[in-house]
Amino acid sequence: MKTYHLRDGVGLNQLFQVEAPEPAPGPGQVLIQMKAWSLNYRDLLVMGGKYSNRLPNPLVPLSDGVGEIADCNGDVHGLKKGQRVACLFFPDWHEGNLTGEKTKRALGANDQGVLAERVVANASAVIPVPEHLSHEEAACLPCAGLTAWNALFHSHSQVQSKTVLIMGSGGVSLFGLQFAKSAGWKVAAVSRREESLDRMKTMGLDYGVCSRKTPSWGEAIRSWSQGGVDQVLELGGGATLPQSLRAVRVGGEISLIGILGGADQEFNPLPVIMKGLALRGIFVGSKDMFQQMNTAISGQGIKPVIDRVFPFSEVKEALAFLEKGNHFGKICIAH
Repeated sequence: MKTYHLRDGVGLNQLFQVEAPEPAPGPGQVLIQMKAWSLNYRDLLVMGGKYSNRLPNPLVPLSDGVGEIADCNGDVHGLKKGQRVACLFFPDWHEGNLTGEKTKRALGANDQGVLAERVVANASAVIPVPEHLSHEEAACLPCAGLTAWNALFHSHSQVQSKTVLIMGSGGVSLFGLQFAKSAGWKVAAVSRREESLDRMKTMGLDYGVCSRKTPSWGEAIRSWSQGGVDQVLELGGGATLPQSLRAVRVGGEISLIGILGGADQEFNPLPVIMKGLALRGIFVGSKDMFQQMNTAISGQGIKPVIDRVFPFSEVKEALAFLEKGNHFGKICIAH
């Protein structure tokens, strides 16, 4: 079968499509015929050597994909052949709070990923996906979708009428917009592209600020929300955190999700203290959260936003497209 290996170093020039032996499921495992995958910024960090210095060599990359069960072995928790499933980002985090033990294994980094025609997984580490989604749409759920769900619905900011700030127009932000609007909340967004803000307004966005025209966008968001938003989905890291601290209300929450703007900026904690803020790191989510999210997606007919789909033979091109950062929604691969 065909798969991809990242080997002997980092960078896209070290990513190769190779022929590998056919995998076979052991007891309690399933064999999945993969149909589609989606990319995350985290994949660029992995391949750039900025995510972990303990990668397997070779490494099968990517955490997010969906496929059909082609074979089962023994007790597989009620799963059956032909069923469409996704693998869990963290195979061992099924329920409860995040712990070191539950997050020891993460697909596409310290554990082998899913960028292969067929993969084997423990039956307990896969989950059926909503039937109304295409293969590509379903492939967007394991990381980006679940991250946004965890941030919004497992937060400390448990208020009835919430205002949320999202950043940019990538997968997590657009999931955040869709989930928040489905809950009846107001959503603001900051983006460097006005055309992205216009597209988000057709999805229900209440207020948008172009960061290129308004560098001090935190004050603009604070003014619009009459004192600050309840929660920020913070994706920029140190580069955008100072503005997020201005945009959030006293007693609000900042969900730290990404470092799209870099990780080398200094951070002044004084505004956190003076506002009594909750800073919460979001590291994807559990299987229980995934099931809750799937129920909501199915019940409300939510569909992930996909910018572009590349064929399996053009994974490098897809990653290069992601690296440019001009996408609206998710970038997927289909086979």
